[in-house]
Amino acid sequence: MTSLTKRTALVLFTAGLLPFGVQAQSHDARDPDAYSGGFKRNEGQFALDPRHRLRMSDEHLFASLRMDKLEYVRAKGEAWGSYEGQAWFGSTFNRLVLKGEGEFADGKMHESRTEVLWGHAVSPFWDTQLGARFDYGRGEPSRQWLAFGVQGLAPYWFELDATAYLGSGGRRALRFSAEYDLLLTQKLYLQPAMEVNFYGKDDPERDIGQGLSDGKIGLRLKYEVTRQFVPYIGVEWASKFGKTADMARDAGSARQETRFVAGVSFWF
Repeated sequence: MTSLTKRTALVLFTAGLLPFGVQAQSHDARDPDAYSGGFKRNEGQFALDPRHRLRMSDEHLFASLRMDKLEYVRAKGEAWGSYEGQAWFGSTFNRLVLKGEGEFADGKMHESRTEVLWGHAVSPFWDTQLGARFDYGRGEPSRQWLAFGVQGLAPYWFELDATAYLGSGGRRALRFSAEYDLLLTQKLYLQPAMEVNFYGKDDPERDIGQGLSDGKIGLRLKYEVTRQFVPYIGVEWASKFGKTADMARDAGSARQETRFVAGVSFWF
């Protein structure tokens, strides 16, 4: 066999084995803390003082507060304040989450929903959340619930939040909300949003009926002064349904109303 023939055979043999080698290597996950030569991050001769020790982004703890709505509301000659937002503290994958929503007037809280949750990232855009919910209503008994839900960003940039609740006495509830940012310019945008609530049994002490209880659809025109500070104006349609609407009618309360709002969104 000539020298040229030997080289040709060697090239063909190597090319034939190459895909198998690449495939085998692709299944061998490399230790993210390991380096060539058998060295380890923050160990041996490359160990650093604890004050200067290298840490990856997912090892740090972060905190954030996001207030989606802090607004003045007016409907049928009455006015009050409303808020909705959440704060969290933790790492990239695990966080302590605090959610809040409520209404206040004359310096007093009228009703509120507060949730304390443990959030865990299950994909780049979705978190599962497990914890507790606390309902407060002025002049009404408070309610406590176990909560489990998901929160994240759906395809086409819809922000979704769905949570199921289990309370004492066989109480069950489900809350679903969604919102979307429709850009008009780089700073001006419309934000349609909706929220619905379902309950598994009547709760006459809180004027809540079984089934689809209440819902609201809003449209807010927002302007980003900065990414962290966004004033807005808007309108919101709120309605009660089924037995909850019947209870509101018997109590002389409105079953449907149109609300005009003005407020700010901010985060840091």
